[in-house]
Amino acid sequence: MTVSDKSIRVGLVQQACGSSRDANLAASIAGIREAVADGAVLVLLQELHATPYFCQTEDPACFDLAEPVPGPSTQQFGALAAELGIVIVISLFEKRAEGLYHNTAVVLDADGSIAGRYRKMHIPDDPGYYEKYYFAPGDLGFEPIDTAVGRLGVLVCWDQWYPEAARLMALAGADMLLYPTAIGWDMSDDADEQRRQQDAWLTVQRGHAIANSLPVLVCNRTGHEADPAARTGGIKFWGGSAVIGPQGEMLAQADADAAAVIVTDVDTARSGQLRRIWPWFRDRRVDAYQDLLKRFRD
Repeated sequence: MTVSDKSIRVGLVQQACGSSRDANLAASIAGIREAVADGAVLVLLQELHATPYFCQTEDPACFDLAEPVPGPSTQQFGALAAELGIVIVISLFEKRAEGLYHNTAVVLDADGSIAGRYRKMHIPDDPGYYEKYYFAPGDLGFEPIDTAVGRLGVLVCWDQWYPEAARLMALAGADMLLYPTAIGWDMSDDADEQRRQQDAWLTVQRGHAIANSLPVLVCNRTGHEADPAARTGGIKFWGGSAVIGPQGEMLAQADADAAAVIVTDVDTARSGQLRRIWPWFRDRRVDAYQDLLKRFRD
């Protein structure tokens, strides 16, 4: 693995997921190998890439999908990371104990070891996204993970809407922000509403990049997944996985409706250069932000 002081070649694997865990994992691994063949030294996978998005319903049988860390996924992808000499960010349904589960991203370092993990902090509970039934909120904080390619600020999906999460990762020294994601359209929404939602999703991540002078990597699912309970039209995941530069510029983006592997270079030295011109951290009024610790100002 070769990493310059200024540039890291990154890859994102966007895929559709079906009912076969083996087939889903094979697609992830094939995507990783494709990204590495194009020079990637860091590869990000999407949220819960081994399974369908089971959170469309509340079904206790789905707890059987969970696994420990370390466990089968970390062993399999750790061996792959060591073989290829790259860093891989995977996403899994973590079984911490009976009755205690998390939505967890695990970073496998270039030697195959577990560099660290992040447990999703913001847990949604919306129609089609019943994650509070399955996942306890994360308890590891917003701590970047040190790897062979730098300090990775790993967050997960719903976290990507919160400026506080991105800022805390940046303040802790993250070199980039990475978001494994599973987001899509309610099939009952009209085309205009779908467009507004996707535009908002991309805009907020560009804002995190700009406000923290950091590259942002977001890897989303694609494809339609039916509602197992047949109460809704299911979710059409909108893909659009992207690598965003530290001024919000789009460096690479996948289409909405197909599996894709995107690979591009990220110039990490630009963050420091930009912060000399746009000194966000210097001008923060940390003496005046006490109300951020309140749920709401009544």
